Amino acid sequence: MKITILDDYQNAIENLDCFNLLEGQDVQILHKTERDPQKLSGLLKDSDIIVLTRERTEITKELLDLLPNLKLISQTGKISNHLNLKECTSHKIAVAEGIGSPIAPAELTWALLMNTMRQIPQAIEAMKMGKWQTNIGSTIHGKTIGIWGYGKIGQKIAQYAKVFDAKVLVWGSKNSRNKAIEDGFNSANSKKEFFETADIITLHLRLNEATNGIVKESDLLQMKKNSILINTARAELIEKGALISALKQGKPAFAGLDVYEEEPIYDSNFELFQMTNVVCTPHLGYVEKNGYELYFGKAFENVINYINGNPTNIANPEVL
Repeated sequence: MKITILDDYQNAIENLDCFNLLEGQDVQILHKTERDPQKLSGLLKDSDIIVLTRERTEITKELLDLLPNLKLISQTGKISNHLNLKECTSHKIAVAEGIGSPIAPAELTWALLMNTMRQIPQAIEAMKMGKWQTNIGSTIHGKTIGIWGYGKIGQKIAQYAKVFDAKVLVWGSKNSRNKAIEDGFNSANSKKEFFETADIITLHLRLNEATNGIVKESDLLQMKKNSILINTARAELIEKGALISALKQGKPAFAGLDVYEEEPIYDSNFELFQMTNVVCTPHLGYVEKNGYELYFGKAFENVINYINGNPTNIANPEVL
């Protein structure tokens, strides 16, 4: 069967140890994201199996209509809003779901938080321009870190905060708040209290219909003076236009971002890149060697099992 792996921006996948699982198979790797369904279908027309790199390509009915030969989609990590499982089932296309890990995203979140707090990228950039000590950052010690979403990543962030002698304040579902209390942390009594109290807020919610745009501009404007917002989850959690507007009004004072509404971004004039109070990374949360081995290892394993007549981790088994 013809296997196509999508969206390998870094030309990294064929150098992974787990790529050996596909030895002897007919494999092509696409290194650029193609948004146009007509053009993408031309690249995939002979493919029996496609392997997705997380959520970089959207799988829609329009695209599936153009891929009559497609039999399997192997997802790296869990299925999210980028893939319409109902449409895949309607087209008799099996979808194999993968596994993930909170480790790399949590570490990236903490790195982004520290860089934003101490304004390290700005200091480095100034030094490269022949300037010395142009800014003053702040420590994490003693600050209140607000964590919205106390899942696997949020729980790790809380433990990191504890090591740095910061206070933890959790907001989210009732179950999340109860779990935080069980773990010895504080939970906010309301969203208003959460935004008004935390020095740093970091978002760790899944994006779905209920959470799309859940963070309003009015919420951001309730944040404290010199507060920081970190978002390594999904850009769409914040209502469209709200973050830039709020940043221009000084609340939050700084932001650390790893996710954007449209990715990848190649425009050097992108507005957030021009803001000196914003630290941006190119969606690196899960992009890490061990993480890639985990994500793609399971995705390739699911591919080989399907080819060998023993499909595994199929999210829509009714198509088999």
